[in-house]
Amino acid sequence: MKVLYCRVSTLDQKTDRQRVNEADYDLVIEDKCSGIIPFFDRQGGKEIMRLVKECIPMSLSVWQVDRLGRDLKDIMNTIHFFNQEKISINFVSQGLITLGEDGKENPISKMIISILGIVGEMERSQIKERQQEGIKIAKMKGIYKGRQVGSKEDLLMFLSKEKNKKALDYLKKGYKGVEISKITGLHINTISKIKRYGMTTSLN
Repeated sequence: MKVLYCRVSTLDQKTDRQRVNEADYDLVIEDKCSGIIPFFDRQGGKEIMRLVKECIPMSLSVWQVDRLGRDLKDIMNTIHFFNQEKISINFVSQGLITLGEDGKENPISKMIISILGIVGEMERSQIKERQQEGIKIAKMKGIYKGRQVGSKEDLLMFLSKEKNKKALDYLKKGYKGVEISKITGLHINTISKIKRYGMTTSLN
């Protein structure tokens, strides 16, 4: 079975670019979650693990290394697992294959994948730094003040916030609070509040 794995970070992003040769595959599995979530903790990763446990012969294709993940340790652990199972991973756009035709690990690919994994981690760190800098500048300008202590927020307004709406979507898809916190950047207590009120409140 030829499996194509696609991943984007948010619910509103599309995987079209990663599906350019979709017809060549028997199965397409998609995740919409942060790349820092361990591969086998994702819904798509769990589905692939199920196929492996059922001993279904398969090959796995991923558009590029950072679609597999943004954490180098998890990327290498994931690749090691598939290597042990003799399942080759083809990183399509980068022309990298983890196993040779003899079923042995490709050392050149391993080296390049390690470098690309480090680049992915650096990009994630830079994004977080830019977000923090943006908040700091906004606070200095008096634009970003947050909610005043003791004030109460309308429930529908709370649930209508963009991040909170996304968190609610993830909750409905069965994601855990810790996973959603990593994806959205929301505090775990905020996610608990969204779960408490959002699952019973209908938003237009």
